[in-house]
Amino acid sequence: MTHFYTRIDIQEPPDRVWAVVRDIEHWSEWTPTVIRVRPLDPGQVAVGTRAIVRQPKLLPARWQVTEVDEGRSFTWITLGPGIHVTARHSVEGAANSSRVTLSVDFSGPLGPLAARLTRGLSACYLDLEALGLKKQAEAGSR
Repeated sequence: MTHFYTRIDIQEPPDRVWAVVRDIEHWSEWTPTVIRVRPLDPGQVAVGTRAIVRQPKLLPARWQVTEVDEGRSFTWITLGPGIHVTARHSVEGAANSSRVTLSVDFSGPLGPLAARLTRGLSACYLDLEALGLKKQAEAGSR
């Protein structure tokens, strides 16, 4: 298994949820899976935007945004020796509710091994991020 994902329903409109998702500098405020995100480029998340992400139990990683569907999703990648990791953050919905899908994919010659070695951590981190995102987005309307 080299693909991990989680989905969560959030009782907020997609634009509110998207605002939290794309504000990468503040992720450490709402998820315990991120110590710090340091953007390397000014401005909002856009294709080509890079950031250093520090997470517990993992080495710091340089991520680069490869795709943005404004208001709906962004995808970024990080590369290591023999490993290519792709993470996607997707927000769907209408009116006052959203469904978020968070995923991570491992590829490259060592991708399957890295996925196997980190599968528990990857699944746990995705779940924690989804719950933190839900709490943060829903707190905005209180």
